This record gives sequence, C-alpha cells and structure tokens, in this order.
Amino acid sequence: FLDRADFAWAPALEAGWRDIRAELDEVLSQRDDLPNLQDIVADVKPISRDDRWKAFFFLAYGYRSEANRARCPATTALIDQIPGLVTAFFSILSPGKHIPPHRGPYRGVVRCHLGLKIPGPPDSCGIKVGGETRHWTEGATMFFDDGYEHSAWNDSGQTRVVMWLDVIRPLRRPAASVNRALLKGISTSPFLRDARHRHEAWEKRFERLAR
Repeated sequence: FLDRADFAWAPALEAGWRDIRAELDEVLSQRDDLPNLQDIVADVKPISRDDRWKAFFFLAYGYRSEANRARCPATTALIDQIPGLVTAFFSILSPGKHIPPHRGPYRGVVRCHLGLKIPGPPDSCGIKVGGETRHWTEGATMFFDDGYEHSAWNDSGQTRVVMWLDVIRPLRRPAASVNRALLKGISTSPFLRDARHRHEAWEKRFERLAR
C-alpha cells in the first residue's frame, strides 16, 4: 500500500464522493445490464468467469466512453482533474464474490480505489496486497501497487462498489519518459483495441435497453 499523502489530488476527489455515489446509484438501477469485467477485458477471465464482477467504464488507456461520461457528469468532472489518469471505472462486486490472488500486468501505473458503496460489517469486504489486509471506507481513497500479489472479497450480503483508478506512476527522468512511451504503446495494442470494440458493442446494446 502507498501513502495517500503522495497524491495531492486525493482530497478533492474524496470531497466529491457523495456526488459520485449519487450517480452510481442511478447506474446500479440497471446493474443486471452492465457488462461483466471479463467480457470487456479478456485477460480477467482466469480470475473471474461468473457475472458477479461488473464494470462501468469512463476511461481506459486513451479510450473515453462518452456515453457513460454523459450519464455521470459530476463523476466525469471530478476524475478529469486527476493528473496522469489512465483508467477509471466503477468496480462492482456482488455479495459473496472473491477475486483470487493475482498480479497486475504492468507496474507503470499506481492503483487507487475510492470507496463508494461499502457494506458492513467492516471486515466483510477487504483487499490483501503483498500479505497486508485493509478494508475500504466510503469516501476514502486507498492506493497500492498492483504489481504485488493481491486479492479482494465481498463476504457481505450487499453489493460493494469502488471507483477504480489507475494513474501514471511518479518516476524521475528518464524513467518517466520511457514509462509514458510504453503506456502509449499499450493504448494502441491489439489487446486494447479488442477491449474497446467489446465495450462499444455493449454501449450499443445498453443504449437500446435505455430507450
């Protein structure tokens, strides 16, 4: 886990969390129609194959979901103020869902979770990173390095939701320049193009359902 004090934008995001939560509640009214994360990001399949991990994307490596951003204008305004933002989406875990130990594919980003809908009791939902366990709090950010082995769970009887954010890892030059070049390469990779096409197909289906 990383020190929140190293990320100057965290307090402003936390201050607006209730506005994000209000828009999330609207999104959750159509929860069953949201995509499973592995249906958008194919490399999630080894750790999740059911329908109990849903996602609502705003941004991913340069791809912006304009339809989702329009549905959540307050959320969009807040995350657009985050420097170096690479990925942003609502990560939605159903009751009883466990995400097994795994590692992120690239350590050029730092992961942030903003607690939005955290059921009780306090220890029923949590995350373990590098052997250390912590629990989310509504309205609070949590930073960690997903290059370490990590797992998460929701043992409550209600849905757990965090805002999942990846930001460019702060590095000195020349490492910072190399990292940005690699991230740009990832954004144009076949893997990301496939994810974008999957998401665009979902958006079309979701738009028809909303009519």
